[in-house]
Formats: sequence, C-alpha cells, structure tokens
Amino acid sequence: MRRTTIPLALAAMTTAALLLAGCTPQASSGGGEATGLDSVKVALVPGGPHPYFQPWIAAADQAKTDFGLGDATFNETAGWDQTKENDVINSLVANGYNAFGVFGVSPTDINSTFQNLKQNGIASAALGSCPAGDTNDADFCLSTDTEAAAYKAAQATIEAMGGSGVLAHLTGVNVDSNTQRRIAGVKKAVEETNGAVTLLPDVTDIDTDITTAQKAVADLLASKGSEITGIVSTAYNPAVAAATAVKESGLPISLVAIDDDETILAAIEDGSVYATIAQNPTGQAYVGSYALAKLASKECTMSEPGAIIDSGSFVVTKENVASYDDERTAASEQLMKDFDADYLVCS
Repeated sequence: MRRTTIPLALAAMTTAALLLAGCTPQASSGGGEATGLDSVKVALVPGGPHPYFQPWIAAADQAKTDFGLGDATFNETAGWDQTKENDVINSLVANGYNAFGVFGVSPTDINSTFQNLKQNGIASAALGSCPAGDTNDADFCLSTDTEAAAYKAAQATIEAMGGSGVLAHLTGVNVDSNTQRRIAGVKKAVEETNGAVTLLPDVTDIDTDITTAQKAVADLLASKGSEITGIVSTAYNPAVAAATAVKESGLPISLVAIDDDETILAAIEDGSVYATIAQNPTGQAYVGSYALAKLASKECTMSEPGAIIDSGSFVVTKENVASYDDERTAASEQLMKDFDADYLVCS
C-alpha cells in the first residue's frame, strides 16, 4: 500500500521539528525523545467512521512517540451525529485528554464545541474540515483548501475532456461546509470555459458508504452516461465507485477522482482514470498533534488565533503516480517549519 510510506517518513521530520522548537532531549517514558510535552494527552476525533481518517491512527501513534506525549488516541465512534461527537469529547476530557483535533459533524454547531473546550483551558484544532462561515473558534484549522482542490480536480477533468462537453460532479454531504466549498471550486472551473462545458446538477449526499455511492453512480450512468463527457468526484466513496463503474461501462468518460485509494491509483496506472487529487490526512494528524501539544503545554500560543492553514492537495496522474508521496511528505515537513516559524509564538 502506498500510504504506508508516509508514516515511515514522519520520523525524519521530528529532528528538524525539535531543533526549530528549541527542544532539548530528556529522559522520557513516551518511547522517544522528550520535548517537555509528556503532560499532554491528544485526542483525534473524526465525526464518524470513514476511510479518509484511517491514516490518523498511525500518525497519532507516531506523534506520541516522536514528541514524548503523555498519550494520543483516535476515536471515531460519534457516528456522524454532533451530539454524540460532543459526548465522545466530554468523555475524553473526563479521562484527562487536554488537546483535541476534531473533524466536526456540524459545520456551524462545531464552533460551540470549540468554545466549550476553550473555556475549560483545553487546546483544540479543527482538523480536515474548518467550521462554516468566517469564524473558527478552534485554536487553528488545518485542512485541505477544499475549494482549491476541487478547482484543480475540475480543471484536470476539463483538460481530459478536451476543453468541452458535459461534466458531472459527485460529492459528499450537502450541508457539510467542505461540500459547499467543493461545489464552488468546480463551478469556478466550469465558468472559466465560457460555456464550452455544461455542468449537470451536483450529485450530493452519496459519500456515507460505498453501497450508496455505487448505486448513485450506476443510476447516473444509466440515465446520463451516453451524454456525459467527464466526471469529477470530490468525495472518497463516489470516487472509488466511479473508478470501477466507468471502467466496466466502457463509456468514453474522462474521470478525475479524489484521494488515493488503491482502486483509484490502479485505475490511473491502467489509464481508466485520468487523475486524482491526493489530500494530506497524515500531515493533518501528525503536524496537528504537534501544534496542539505545544499549545496544551502552554509553551506556545497561536500568533493568529483561529488561523486557517492549508494542509495541501496534490494532482496525481500517470506521470507521478509512483512518486507523489514525496511531494506530500515534503509538504508536511514544510508545515512543521511553518508552525514553528510563523504560526506558533513560543516562550
């Protein structure tokens, strides 16, 4: 699996991070070099189960070891319900966790969760998804710039289509702020064609599970397949479903996906998928845990509270499918440097 190369590369980031932060190695019970952060217990809490978050598990374990954290845990039991996610967070607080990286279920209500954590002196970050609107009440948001990533994806699809035709957009939960940003990014790319590309109505709410995505893609191909020139998917499950369905259909549809599931990468290699947009979940979890630990330990504060920071997105085509991880690892290394140089103010 290509994804395994990233956690292995993270250890190489640690020495540079410690030097930049001015940390001196000490004896530690955490299994790695101590950084004065052994009082910090980091919890990474996605809104529910989803393949996108699986790299957070290894990244949390790596962060615990590399930074000498008191603990780092991953909990996805919220089941895509904001009240249940809040219950999970409250339970973790009661068990001594004092730094939280959260992918909120509700893009509006999640700010209340961050406010409650702040009132109790607990560090928090929005990871993978920023709150809707202009306000972020977490200490920072480290997420893909989803509008920019969707714009790149739509541009790549239009290029594969030869600059004209009919484009379909498959995406996630309509009320998710990320979904709305992705819709905006795709529309921006289509508008730049000055009418050469026609965008069908967005197909939303099909990322909850692979079965839902497969049915939606099958229905789309059955009803519109003969007129569709290109498909851009900006959500994980529809991307995987479309990669299989388009290939099996034999229809001349150019497809650009999101994320780096092995099905998608194999389809890029055999030419049935034109490209995908890889995100950086490992960097979000690893670098996010580092920054949260520095905040929770009171060693540092944010230079700009609530800062929104792009964790990176990367166009993967047949030309770079074997090497794109290098670009992603380099982006995570730069994020570490940026936090120490720009985003954190440390005593």
